[in-house]
Amino acid sequence: MNRVVKGLLIAGVSLGVLGMAAAGGAWVYFSKDLPDHTTLANYNPSVATRVHAGDGRLVAEFASERRVFVPFAAIPKRVTNAFISAEDQNFYTHHGVDWFAVLRAQVQNVKNIGQGRRPIGASTITQQVTRIFLLSNEVSYVRKIKEAILAGRIEEAMGKDKIIEIYMNEIFLGNRAYGVGAAALNYFNKSMDELTIAEAAFLASLPKAPDRYYRERHRDAAIARRNYVIGRMEEDGYISREEAEAARAEPLTFADRSNDSNVRADYFVEEVRRELAKLYGEQTLYAGGLSVRTTLDPDIQAAASTALRNGLLAYDRRDGWRGPITRFDSLDGWQEQLEDVRTPPGGEEWDLAVVLSAGADAVEVGLADGSKGQIPLSELKWARKVKDGKFVGPSIQKASDALSPGEVVLVEPLDEKASSLGLRQIPEVQGALVAMDPHTGRVLAMSGGFSARISVFNRATQAYRQPGSAFKPFVYLAALDQGFTPSTLVLDAPFALDQGGGLGKWKPSNYTEKYYGPTPLRVGIEKSRNVMTVRLAQYIGMDPIVDVARRFGIKDDLQPTLSMALGAGETTVLRLTAAYSMLVNGGRKIEPSFIDRVQDKAGKTVYRHDTRDCAGCQTVLPVAAAVPPGSVPVTPVAPVVAPVAADPDTLPLIPDPREQIADPRTVYQIVSMLEGVVQRGTGVRLREIGKPLAGKTGTTNDAMDAWFVGFSPDLAVGIFVGYDQPRSMGDHESGSTIAVPIAKDFMSAALKDAPATPFRVPPGLQLVRIDPETGRPASPGQRNAIWEGFIPGTEPKGQQGVLDGGDAGAGFVQGQPQPTGTTPQPTVGTGTGGVY
Repeated sequence: MNRVVKGLLIAGVSLGVLGMAAAGGAWVYFSKDLPDHTTLANYNPSVATRVHAGDGRLVAEFASERRVFVPFAAIPKRVTNAFISAEDQNFYTHHGVDWFAVLRAQVQNVKNIGQGRRPIGASTITQQVTRIFLLSNEVSYVRKIKEAILAGRIEEAMGKDKIIEIYMNEIFLGNRAYGVGAAALNYFNKSMDELTIAEAAFLASLPKAPDRYYRERHRDAAIARRNYVIGRMEEDGYISREEAEAARAEPLTFADRSNDSNVRADYFVEEVRRELAKLYGEQTLYAGGLSVRTTLDPDIQAAASTALRNGLLAYDRRDGWRGPITRFDSLDGWQEQLEDVRTPPGGEEWDLAVVLSAGADAVEVGLADGSKGQIPLSELKWARKVKDGKFVGPSIQKASDALSPGEVVLVEPLDEKASSLGLRQIPEVQGALVAMDPHTGRVLAMSGGFSARISVFNRATQAYRQPGSAFKPFVYLAALDQGFTPSTLVLDAPFALDQGGGLGKWKPSNYTEKYYGPTPLRVGIEKSRNVMTVRLAQYIGMDPIVDVARRFGIKDDLQPTLSMALGAGETTVLRLTAAYSMLVNGGRKIEPSFIDRVQDKAGKTVYRHDTRDCAGCQTVLPVAAAVPPGSVPVTPVAPVVAPVAADPDTLPLIPDPREQIADPRTVYQIVSMLEGVVQRGTGVRLREIGKPLAGKTGTTNDAMDAWFVGFSPDLAVGIFVGYDQPRSMGDHESGSTIAVPIAKDFMSAALKDAPATPFRVPPGLQLVRIDPETGRPASPGQRNAIWEGFIPGTEPKGQQGVLDGGDAGAGFVQGQPQPTGTTPQPTVGTGTGGVY
């Protein structure tokens, strides 16, 4: 017996030694060629770049992995404890591997033999970090052995807090969320410190099935798993029984983030994305965790998007109905058929509907959800069919003239019950709108088309189009700089120029195809007289006009030909809006900007658009103190350091580095003349807004391009409408019929709460009461008189001369002092003169 016991002991010891030797050998063998675990010490996760509007609202994210990095110190204990209870109860006591849990898992795997279940491995949080970064998801004992070895090394190399920080920021939790910070936002629209126990437990349940538990069809399983985690937290002593019971009773409700940002800013955001990629590269853009504060004003952007879309739709309706999206051969199972129809790009905000019946006063339609509604005759009057750009058939007298049963169309509810619907059509015409702070160049809103789903081509920045008469103010500015005044008379009469080379004569004409004789420059702009502009350009020469176009950033290489004076040189909406901004700001150079500030993921500012020193933010001068040359008093705004002084009557002085590119006096004269465009000219529809506004319409030949560019004292806007492949928009269409209504809708919304601030008059001008129609001093009591600004000594006196066209070129009728300037003065003509 003793021999047997002794033999068994020897055999047991031998087997133990052999087992230990085998384990040691396996450990040594599998330790070879393992990944370098020390790389985790420099953990640098891929973090989403978040783009914010000027007021801080999140408007976009750029990410290869949607992640918000949160350091361990900022992760609430409640959240950490939930994950430890769910994934690794002994996290703070084991050394990388929980051997008791491993033994328990292996026993369970033996029980599961033959049942087709996936083996369980009892991985600790450290092992999961190892698998995510250093190994793979391969199901094998070899991988588990390597995982255990690396987990031990990681535990030796770094503390527990660092390991769980890496884990909670790296783990995939479904719904495009990487890390707990992003998951808290995705599922509950909360930061981690706002999460309830139940919400933290749900997030901790996700690692088991990240692509399952957040789906509605698995709601019961998600609640069961969440409640299991709550039970584990109670058992581990992290929460009380009362807290656990309350958490289990809490409903599982996810936040609806579909309307987090209801501002359509796709074109603006894409412009920001391009600029960030240019500054920092694609890798940093999508993984660098930048925080970007843009110039976007969400309210102004909403007004811009709505105004442009409505304007394009209004024009498109005048162009007729191009037909249904598709047509059903039979109405049997119409709802199922409708569910298979794909909404065309640009129609995402509307509903698909199929015409079920058509009568005299309305058509009945069915929607994809099975409901029904009616399109009344009043909403169909515009839907006259067109072919090859021409109307076909009679006008719409009854609803059945417009639509027939089986036709699939787009509709929009006209009331809350959605019983009355409007017929909608995606417009073929496109356009752009840019709104800008004219003093800084900060782009407050930008829409580059009807919908970015149709095309990401940005017509505000990428489309070069002819501005037409919207360029004329810069021709007139060049003339004012040569000594002309707003009251200078220019002959509005037929003009012809021999183009040479057998090309015949160029004969520009006015839009009305009429001529009005001697006319003040002011009226020439207000009524957009083409012939006056050409005669003026011929007199002063094209070189000053080319120089103005370059200085104001409209076009760098404008060709010095007379047709360019009528806006034949191509430019973009952004460039022309910036140029108009430089008019209203007094002739100061600005550059359009979309980004105010960029911070890296550590919060360090790595880019700031406004690079001015703010010494005055520390040393505050009284408001009444003299302003040093080159400086302007401003009210500090975040993130500028607040002044030390608390006295509200003191303001810091911030230097104004903007280059003065034009005489503020002649610039104001143009602003005043453009205000006349709104008061009496082609932009008169804007007068109904009831606030000081100025601007200029533009229409190119055959109405291929329609423009309006204008401003209030503190907001500039540029609008363009036209087909991407240029073609005529109609014989009776122009900037005043297409673009001005868009400007009116936009300015009405954008300036709704703004005070009626008058345009600022610079020093050095003398204001004189003038008859705007004649340019002469107004009579006492004259009702239509205006205050016109003149550089002292240039105000009209006595007989007015007329800029005429003589055989040697344009010239002044005798009796008017000729404007001074560097351009050689042509021979003074008499009578009508010119080449006819």
